[in-house]
Amino acid sequence: MFMGEFSHNIDRKGRLIMPAKFREELGEHVVINRGLDGCLYVYTMEQWEEVYKKLQALPSTNKDARMYQRMMLSKAAECELDSQGRILIPSSLISLAGLEKECLIIGMANHLEIWAQERWDQLEQEQGDLFEDFAENLSGLLG
Repeated sequence: MFMGEFSHNIDRKGRLIMPAKFREELGEHVVINRGLDGCLYVYTMEQWEEVYKKLQALPSTNKDARMYQRMMLSKAAECELDSQGRILIPSSLISLAGLEKECLIIGMANHLEIWAQERWDQLEQEQGDLFEDFAENLSGLLG
């Protein structure tokens, strides 16, 4: 289970330290992919297999499904954690998420999100006051 938020800097080579708290659960290999709202998603190999099966099951006759598959699968990259707990993020994903130096790694239950600190701060500023509205709107789903 992934939860919490951790700040780390991405270096000039595109390496980002994964929080020690998450490393054992992540394993040696992860899949990094484009996320929603301007971040990157990090999946364990097991979680990625579940996502991949769902992507495969989408109907190829549906235009939205094809585009979603293309956007998800074209950007997916298998990455290895090195001996220092760093992952090398492909430059295309660094650009996509606007990662420059300060990053935030957020636990999202079954995956992680990597945010450019500036984007996260902007999202929190714009959406933070709506937290109670989100909770109310989702009350039927949350039980």
